Amino acid sequence: MCIDDNIFSDLHSSGQMTDLLYTEKDLVTSLKDYIRAEENKLEQVKRWADKLDSLTATATQDPEGFLGHPVNAFKLMKRLNTEWGDLESLVLSDTTDGFISNLTIQRQYFPTDEDQTGAAKALLRLQDTYRLDANTISTGNLPGVKHKSHMTVEDCYELGKIAYSEVDYYHTELWMAQALKQLDEGEKSTLDKVTVLDYLSYAIYQQGEIERALEYTKRLLELDPEHQRANGNLKYFEFQLEKQKKAAEGEAQKQKERGKRETDEKKKTKPKKKAGFSLIPERKKYEMLCRGEGIRMTPRRESRLFCRYYDNNRNPMYVLAPVKQQDEWDSPYIVRYLDIISDKEIERIKQLAKPRLRRATISNPITGVLETASYRISKSAWLTGYEDPMIERINQRIEDLTGLEMDTAEELQVANYGVGGQYEPHFDFGRKDEPDAFKELGTGNRIATWLFYMSDVSAGGATVFPDVGAAVWPKKGTAVFWYNLFASGEGDYSTRHAACPVLVGNKWVSNKWIHERGQEWRRPCGLTETDGWKN
Repeated sequence: MCIDDNIFSDLHSSGQMTDLLYTEKDLVTSLKDYIRAEENKLEQVKRWADKLDSLTATATQDPEGFLGHPVNAFKLMKRLNTEWGDLESLVLSDTTDGFISNLTIQRQYFPTDEDQTGAAKALLRLQDTYRLDANTISTGNLPGVKHKSHMTVEDCYELGKIAYSEVDYYHTELWMAQALKQLDEGEKSTLDKVTVLDYLSYAIYQQGEIERALEYTKRLLELDPEHQRANGNLKYFEFQLEKQKKAAEGEAQKQKERGKRETDEKKKTKPKKKAGFSLIPERKKYEMLCRGEGIRMTPRRESRLFCRYYDNNRNPMYVLAPVKQQDEWDSPYIVRYLDIISDKEIERIKQLAKPRLRRATISNPITGVLETASYRISKSAWLTGYEDPMIERINQRIEDLTGLEMDTAEELQVANYGVGGQYEPHFDFGRKDEPDAFKELGTGNRIATWLFYMSDVSAGGATVFPDVGAAVWPKKGTAVFWYNLFASGEGDYSTRHAACPVLVGNKWVSNKWIHERGQEWRRPCGLTETDGWKN
């Protein structure tokens, strides 16, 4: 009994009771910290909800226009793949309102890391094709934009990181430099300059610019003198620069001894002749044409291009109401039909196609099997004439205007190119080294292509022919037509073409690939290999 009383007495001694008071005080302080943390959490959630409420209200008024801006498309991917996940982690402890359960259910429909990377690559592709600097994209100053959008430091950093993961140090440098610029200008961010400088200096080093890499490394160390990797890089970069300097001095000494040392100013070099358009690599020609930098026809060639009212040799459907036709290019002969498809028809085609849109495929040149390809980035669907009378009427319209049989043509293909969507240079017809290209169809080669433009495009999205320098720009309600084969049945290699990336907007097209079978009496065979190029 005395022992127990002593224990009780010890526990309630003045010193220990004081300790308990401070313990409780600490608990209260911890409780208040918890309350503040909860309030901060709720305030963050509220700010996020208010921001998204405003954004989605604006975006849903014109979804296609909003997503037509490449930055908006990228940021949507980033929000759903990354930021909503961060929000989920933030509120995970509170499931009373059913938010988490709903988010968990909806998460299966969210973009993946691969989707976010794809959106980032699309931005980088647009940057290269249209020669846009990082600041132009970041500030949203793109031609024809309806919904201007700025990129945050985190957005720029994310693009740089994705480029880094792809071992693309060129774009890593561009976007880390942009992130640093915005930080230097005072933009608030959870990222610090040290992290950005670490990536930036390494990306520059990987491109062989050691002196610049050293400058950024020194700047990093000014901010964080204990940065282990930067300290190691500093010594390595200084060593490499000294090594380069000694090598240069040694080479200069050798030249001096041989009496051949010359300064750059005294060197006589023949000025390089500017390469003609035909000698420029195809990729550069493609990008030039996409930017509207194609070759210009001579006045004499232009004088041979006409516009006319066209009834296809008095076709009964067009005798009283001929269509407007204009020449777009002379060789290969490309014509455009104006006001050839109505807004009502366009909307119906899109309505039928949207539920079926899938990643577009190409015909494997070896096997003939349809498969996806990295150089064709769009979604497509196929519509048959028996599904809707309007599709049948459109097929008949193409037959009446071209004079070609549609029974052996492929079904109407509808394609949607979002931001960055493209189809790199390709042929529509099967070449001689691809004998099985369309074997499964059993209708011969693709003799001609008919392409409807079902939307205007704010910027980008041209159909270009790199070999000849032609560019055809989308115009809603029009269609272009060209022959892929000469009348002899030989392929016309000048028809190699591409769909340029959509910079701003949303591009809808539908096309009809017309085949050889059934055209024997409609387009008689020529006597020479290139006979009938304009027939």
